[in-house]
Amino acid sequence: MTTPADNSPPPWRWPESRWRAAVGRARAGRSLRPASWPGGARCAFAMSFDADHDTIPLRDGDESPMRISQGHYGNRRGVPRIRDLLQRHGVPATFFYPAVSALLYPDEVRGVVADGHEIGIHSWIHERNTHLDAETELDLTVRARTVLQDVSRRPVVGIRTASWDFSVNTLSIIRQMGLLYDSSLMADDDPYELVQGGEATGIVELPPEWIRDDAVYFNFDRFSAVRPYTAPRDVLDIFMAEFQGAHEEGGLFLLTLHPHISGHRSRVGMIAALLEVARAMGDVWFATHEQVATWCRANAQEPTP
Repeated sequence: MTTPADNSPPPWRWPESRWRAAVGRARAGRSLRPASWPGGARCAFAMSFDADHDTIPLRDGDESPMRISQGHYGNRRGVPRIRDLLQRHGVPATFFYPAVSALLYPDEVRGVVADGHEIGIHSWIHERNTHLDAETELDLTVRARTVLQDVSRRPVVGIRTASWDFSVNTLSIIRQMGLLYDSSLMADDDPYELVQGGEATGIVELPPEWIRDDAVYFNFDRFSAVRPYTAPRDVLDIFMAEFQGAHEEGGLFLLTLHPHISGHRSRVGMIAALLEVARAMGDVWFATHEQVATWCRANAQEPTP
């Protein structure tokens, strides 16, 4: 969380110009929800996997082999199970990689790309952007893209900030890098254009949400007073309700999962069950984040006067 300088006034004493500027740094602009999805599909289904692997303990300076082994599970067991599941259902997905994960497991990245999936930026080492100055954040993000492109041998056009930690400088960095889309902000259910300081940026926002993320239901920290755990069938119910709502409205269903979390035996079946239902409906467009962003930017409905 960004904290004000010691001599900064409390927010209730801010002048109107300051809180308006804060709200306008990365604001939701026009809706980019299209009039129709490809092939006449009723809704779009965009599945993503944040391949954090070993980087979360490393980010915290935690060199404990036990903690690192939990991340290693994502590479060793989680991703192979997930790749197999996606191949069986013929579903493309987007895998967001911290650069350090890609450097640790380059063969995994190249295998994911060979399967037809997209690779996106997810920080250098899962750092928190709001703890960085602008120069450092820019350097790490540019270096991360370079690593991902070198390893995957594919252009990288999208970003999801680690932990969706979006700093006051992040949008400017995304614009400077010429990226197509971001998937970190949560102002809508459906895609929208990001606006900065009142100016339309052309950047497509593909909004995630904590509701549609596995980590909040399954993460476990033995040294924490809070140890969330939800049964997979209950998480499936939540995801299914979100998907059914997107289908009824003709919008986007975007799901965020983690190989080291949902790649376990008791949980991967949850993903399979969701895909089976969506596949059986026959009018769902399964796409990568890049494909959704490209379609929405080209086919957005005209704003209502």
